[in-house]
Amino acid sequence: MSINIVQAIILGLFASLSSMPGLGGTSIGNYTLGRPLVGGLICGIVLGDIPTGILVGAAMQVVYIALVTPGGTVSADVRAVSYIGIPLAMIALKSYGLDPASAEGTALATSFGTMVGTIGTVLFYGTATMNLVWQHMGWAWVDKREYDKLPLVDYVFPWISHICFSLIPTVAMCMAGEPVVNLIKERLPMDGIPMKTLFTVGALLPCVGIAILLKQIVRNVLDFIPYLFGFHGPQPGRFHSRRRPFRNSDLQAEDA
Repeated sequence: MSINIVQAIILGLFASLSSMPGLGGTSIGNYTLGRPLVGGLICGIVLGDIPTGILVGAAMQVVYIALVTPGGTVSADVRAVSYIGIPLAMIALKSYGLDPASAEGTALATSFGTMVGTIGTVLFYGTATMNLVWQHMGWAWVDKREYDKLPLVDYVFPWISHICFSLIPTVAMCMAGEPVVNLIKERLPMDGIPMKTLFTVGALLPCVGIAILLKQIVRNVLDFIPYLFGFHGPQPGRFHSRRRPFRNSDLQAEDA
């Protein structure tokens, strides 16, 4: 399997879109397009192998199922995992002749995703740093009361950041994917200790993701029910307040 320039550019565009947390009111960007489960489907469509893309994306999603970004702190960039790690993992699986549904295929895929996800943090902070330049320009225009220029800060200039730190790196790494995978294949044979170590570590990574999710959700025995079945009913006192309904008299009292 190889990735041509058109496919690489399409993946780069999706990487750029998924690096925008507020795209579509936070319902499309990083919170949807950036997830490996969704990225696997998109990569499968672009590269012409939907089953492999979905299987690889599902394997990587388990690793990052509990990933959160408190205060902008990012331990791994799922944008890079989805649109760099998944294509490279698909190339590696084809090169090594592994079934993506097998234990070895899952371990190899998660290992590639973790490596790229760590590199992706550099791209994330690079985007954030360049965006600070546009923010300073925006504050300068506010001081000068040039409000008509502010849409540039929100809708135009950030694309420069995404092109520099999302589109271009994604295209470059996807285009270089096949030669790099072939080099790894030559230097790290399947029966060697490095590859066996890689498979062992990769097989443990989904356990880490599940364990982190358990730690975040489960506080008592009953919490295993929503964890195992994936839904939770409303619990008064925990998820909503017990305030009385709003009445017209409240509005009249505020006007008075």
